[in-house]
Amino acid sequence: MVHTGYNDLTNEERGVLLELAEDTISCGLNGVRYPDFSDRDHPPRLQQPGASFVTLYSEGQLRGCIGNLKASRILIEDVAHNAYAAAFEDPRFPPLSWNEFLDIKIEVSVLSPLENMEFDSEPNLLEQLRPGVDGLLLEVGTYRATFLPKVWNSLPGKEEFLGQLKCKAGLASDFWANTMRCSRYTTQSFSVDELKE
Repeated sequence: MVHTGYNDLTNEERGVLLELAEDTISCGLNGVRYPDFSDRDHPPRLQQPGASFVTLYSEGQLRGCIGNLKASRILIEDVAHNAYAAAFEDPRFPPLSWNEFLDIKIEVSVLSPLENMEFDSEPNLLEQLRPGVDGLLLEVGTYRATFLPKVWNSLPGKEEFLGQLKCKAGLASDFWANTMRCSRYTTQSFSVDELKE
């Protein structure tokens, strides 16, 4: 699928995606997997290929996060699938309960297309990174991990950001290989609270 990116979502479009994520989780709690939302009048642009992550927070703490880095379906379907997976299939957490759902905060992140980065050394790679802006995908052999741009909030230094991403992939923080590949992307991340501001 050709992923052209969503770099200027309107508040209406953001609201549609957040409502879709919330309704999907609600349906999941009622035993319905990936409900059919085809009868809804979704904005046409949200029916184009897109990649997204859905993150859940409970009392300010991570409660689930699942997503895709590349567009494999239309955006509304991607958000719905990731919302369900974040609530019920994230292996780090038990399935979400009704009691938790009442206080859960849902954040949707819509990704730009991946941009392959060219570098010949770690200092060269670090020089290109844009703190607070870039999400980063790291790949080497079978090792693979990504950090969304919001991770810069807790890891503001470039060296620490990259080092922790290597650790997430299962590598040493000082690992280096010429076969390492990195791609960056940006996101539009939003929650209901932010739309009200």
